[in-house]
Amino acid sequence: MDKLYADKGYTSKALASNLLEQGVTVMNNVRKNMKAKALSLWDRAMLSRRFIIETINDQLKNISQIEHTRHRSVHGFMLNTIGGLVA
Repeated sequence: MDKLYADKGYTSKALASNLLEQGVTVMNNVRKNMKAKALSLWDRAMLSRRFIIETINDQLKNISQIEHTRHRSVHGFMLNTIGGLVA
């Protein structure tokens, strides 16, 4: 089973259930207004290491002169990435 590590609360319950049907488990920390869920030690470690991946992506975007924005959807991310590659 595949796992997707995400930010707190950026994935809706509908999206998480849709991904689960496709065999992808969404792993994220919980916000104050969310129910707590049990995470394995490995998943907890991977969630805490996300900043390394985000830092590398940020450096690559700065080298490529791709505008750094917080994308709220996959479509926005892809559009920004393709635009930077074309430029």
